[in-house]
Amino acid sequence: MAIPANPAPAIRTGAYVAIIIDDLGMDRARAARLASLPGPLTFAFLSYAPEIDAQSREARARGHEILLHMPMEPDGREDPGPGALRVALSDDDIRARTAAALDRLPLAMGLNNHMGSRFTRDARALRPVLEELQGRGLLFLESRTSGASVGSDLARRLGVPSAARDVFLDNEIDARAIRAQLAE
Repeated sequence: MAIPANPAPAIRTGAYVAIIIDDLGMDRARAARLASLPGPLTFAFLSYAPEIDAQSREARARGHEILLHMPMEPDGREDPGPGALRVALSDDDIRARTAAALDRLPLAMGLNNHMGSRFTRDARALRPVLEELQGRGLLFLESRTSGASVGSDLARRLGVPSAARDVFLDNEIDARAIRAQLAE
């Protein structure tokens, strides 16, 4: 069952920016500090982080939206984390891992990919994830870790609400570079 999102701000003309802070949950103190920021912001908690339900409840109580940050197979050898979705898994295994991760984070309004440059290019592997989201009335946010991702297009075809990242703010950890990305 979908968790109702916080009320959207009044529609105005001009550009809108949605800020998603991901990789949350492993450092509880950092997540608490971020939750105290004015919002609304969207926090994406890693599926394998300890106490993500409690952490997400604190963030939601302060007006922030919640996403599941689901580990997915990258192109390289980097480990995306426990319970990662991999293209070699069966559809049933992918669906079961996705469902189990979503069950750990009941306030999630959807899911975005953690890593996943290989996984999000594979429509067969991605379909069970999107079908699980569809069945729960949740959205898919494409982190776009690969320019060849099929996630947003496949989500649209399946009728799953979706959006895609346009700009990484902190790909380069430098104040000047981050300001330039904000300006973009």
